[in-house]
Amino acid sequence: MNRRTFTNRFLLLGMTMMLVLLSACGSPEQPDAKRQAQAQQPATQVSESRPVELENMGEKLSFPDAPKRVVTLNQHATEVMLALGLEESMVGTAYLDDSILPEFKEKYDKIPVLADKYPSKEVFLSVSPDFAYAGWKSAFGEKALGSRADLADQGVLTYVQESSNKAAPTLEDVYQDILSIGRIFRVEDKAEAVVNDIRKKLEDIQAQIGSVSEPLNVFVFDSGEDKAFTAANTYLTSLIAKVGGKNIFDDIDKGWAEVSWEEVVNRDPDVIVIVDYGDTTAEQKQELLLNKAPLADVKAIKDKRFIVLPLSAAAEGIRAPIALQTLAAGLYPNKVQP
Repeated sequence: MNRRTFTNRFLLLGMTMMLVLLSACGSPEQPDAKRQAQAQQPATQVSESRPVELENMGEKLSFPDAPKRVVTLNQHATEVMLALGLEESMVGTAYLDDSILPEFKEKYDKIPVLADKYPSKEVFLSVSPDFAYAGWKSAFGEKALGSRADLADQGVLTYVQESSNKAAPTLEDVYQDILSIGRIFRVEDKAEAVVNDIRKKLEDIQAQIGSVSEPLNVFVFDSGEDKAFTAANTYLTSLIAKVGGKNIFDDIDKGWAEVSWEEVVNRDPDVIVIVDYGDTTAEQKQELLLNKAPLADVKAIKDKRFIVLPLSAAAEGIRAPIALQTLAAGLYPNKVQP
């Protein structure tokens, strides 16, 4: 063997040993990375398989899995489900107050309508539901589907829109309902996106209004001739406050109340919100108010300042941006577009 051959072999051996050493030094990192990835993956799977537990209207609920056969009762519950993209889980719906939102119409039209109002228990059970989501607790009364406990015994879990059934609810209460439904159906990210979208739209409206030195006084007219049926401490009152208004009857410690026309005159509203629903049109309600002699000197009547708000927009659901935009445009038309 000559000197040159020996040198080449020595260099080759050295390079081989160096590669082995480098490989040995690097090998501990790969198992660590693998263990970390494997640890993260099972954690996600465990979280998804764990029952969702929450409290609703004082009842503790546990959902081992996301419901698969859902019936929604009341429009705002239906629209929350559709906004969360859960139409494939819906086997029935009932009780619309208004036309479904246009962006959900195609999805809605594929879901069986079980009744114009609440379905009978027999009709409800005929679609083999495993979950019922109601806007109002009256859905689970004796004249409707029966108690939540009885339904649970038959394998049907239930949820009531809590923000629709508590005193003086706010937007935050509505957000919590949306997030709770998101948890039940394991679509938390989508629920958070819906809530954040409402928050953003509210912020945009408030930015258009700017600072308000003194809120405009608002009277909400639902119905009535001898007396006025009005919103007092309600969700609608909180929406009005969000856009620079003040409900003149927010001191009454109940949701909706009957008040005298004299008291309306005494509180002299700047603007009147007409709740639009039922057989009496918004135009007919406006005419009634304009022709009511005791109201002749009220600011809102003299200036003919009316805001028409559909009842569906005043419900505790995803229509908050519609209600907020309508109210803001009526209160501050020079700042906010309808």
